[in-house]
Amino acid sequence: MKNRNNIRTICLLISCILVTVVFNSCKTTQQSVDYKDLSYLYNPTKSPINPQFNIINNTDESSVLSVRFSASDLFFSEANPQNVPTAEIVITVKLYNLSQAKALADTALSNLSIVKEKGKPEYVFDIPLAVEKGNEYLAEVKVLDRLRLLVSQNFVQFNTLSYTNRYNFRIQGHFDKNELFSPVLRIDEYINVIYTRGHVDSLFVSFYKPFKEVPDPPSMLLPEKTLDYDPLKVVAIPYSDSLPMMFPKEGIYLCSIDRNIKDGVTFFNFGPTYPKITTPEVMIEPLAYLATQDEMAEMKSSVKPKAALDDFWIKCGGNVDKSRELIRIFYTRVMYSNYYFTSYKEGWRTERGMIYIIYGPPDKVYKTTDGESWGYKKPVVKSKWGGRFTVSDSYLFFNFKKRENIFSNNDFYLSRSETLITLWDKAIASWRKGIVFRLDNPKGI
Repeated sequence: MKNRNNIRTICLLISCILVTVVFNSCKTTQQSVDYKDLSYLYNPTKSPINPQFNIINNTDESSVLSVRFSASDLFFSEANPQNVPTAEIVITVKLYNLSQAKALADTALSNLSIVKEKGKPEYVFDIPLAVEKGNEYLAEVKVLDRLRLLVSQNFVQFNTLSYTNRYNFRIQGHFDKNELFSPVLRIDEYINVIYTRGHVDSLFVSFYKPFKEVPDPPSMLLPEKTLDYDPLKVVAIPYSDSLPMMFPKEGIYLCSIDRNIKDGVTFFNFGPTYPKITTPEVMIEPLAYLATQDEMAEMKSSVKPKAALDDFWIKCGGNVDKSRELIRIFYTRVMYSNYYFTSYKEGWRTERGMIYIIYGPPDKVYKTTDGESWGYKKPVVKSKWGGRFTVSDSYLFFNFKKRENIFSNNDFYLSRSETLITLWDKAIASWRKGIVFRLDNPKGI
């Protein structure tokens, strides 16, 4: 037993040294790197590690952080004594208590050797965290791929303020019993809703119609359009943790343990193809950012929506080949907006989605406990002082504030008063001329 404990201690020290070496080696080889910049989180070309996270409050003293890796994101190598495809991952967690001046509440380290299993699409690992009742928390999670020497930093906020909020429910697939990490469900997907904080007799499901508004341009100082209507229907169902539930109709579903409590876990049905954009009718919707109201009305009322859609893009691109490239870039950004920014509405309908689609992935992303700031690099400015030239980088920043609501923990709004110069009209004009807009690419592509 003593030898086993010594081995565990040695392994833990080696893992800590590896993490330190990776972080410090970056510092010594790339002095110009901005370590606070998290833009890779929203750029699929920069982030090969894309874990998903979920938090469940099991007791007043313990919460569980679940980490999900897609098999396609992991790097498996047979360069080991067993000659078995294995991924080597280190997860470190620092848990901060936001209710106590961001005091460090707990830490955790998991050293994972993940053996590849044929046909297995995902790998999920649970990390227990020590918490106290009645607080807000921020988990800083760093994931190190030891084989590729890649690091991903993520932030997960949650709270222990209530026994009725989303963090007290565990969701799993009805047939495979796999933990679900996304509140977006397919029209034919059966799930189990498991309440972790004791026995309840009933679940109350409130159904809200889909939110179909599109945000105004960032240059307009108007408040964001939000979900401000009541549910169309409230249905009580007998509670069972094995009851198969399915939400076939497009809309928003809030599950609560009490009819009079507007708090609980929420599910969304955004249609059969979401997050992808495939049908002409669905592809027309995001063009609200580029097209005029008359153009949108004409496309939506057309008896041949595909022909109307093609006609719009050919007018922008000037020819078929360039139009295809515009379509590829535009709708790829729409799809990733759905992946990154979905809240109680599709990701492309959010204000972060609007900026992402028109301006592209941000060059800089800085996160705080109450929001995030995106920076887009402007053309390099050169200035002469005596016999020397100096080069300075300048950025156009958009600031987003986090907003708590009962439907989603991924709801952010644009602080419009902080960005009075947005170059929105220039960006739209560029797209309409067949040029994908970038601030640091004034000549287009």
